[in-house]
Amino acid sequence: MPPHNPTPAGPSQRQLRVGEIVRHALSDILSRGAIADPDLDGVIITVPEVRMSPDLKQATVLVMPLGGRDADRVLAGLERSRKWLRGQIARRVDLRFAPEIRFRLDTRYDDDDQINALLRTPSVRQDIEGGDRED
Repeated sequence: MPPHNPTPAGPSQRQLRVGEIVRHALSDILSRGAIADPDLDGVIITVPEVRMSPDLKQATVLVMPLGGRDADRVLAGLERSRKWLRGQIARRVDLRFAPEIRFRLDTRYDDDDQINALLRTPSVRQDIEGGDRED
């Protein structure tokens, strides 16, 4: 019998499912432009992912304003609207507790660009093309 692993490698199916439901609710709220905050007025915000804690009481919301412009202002506006957004999620999503919301910028695409740029540098390219040969 294999040993029991008490800590799974990634989020559970339940966390993923609830995260996706919260993501859809937030995307809908943000797309309607219902938030009365000057830093969010007329800004298109994408919500690519919501990561739920194992107890589903915390939601880390990855956001990105269209074109990545004014990201700090947008994050500040979302933080100011956090309680209102939590209430809206509670009305739309059937959970025992409305999750606390934390907003983070989605930097995955920037990270990808940095990695690709690094892979194109001459020294790394030489290592990649050189293979596993020893000098």
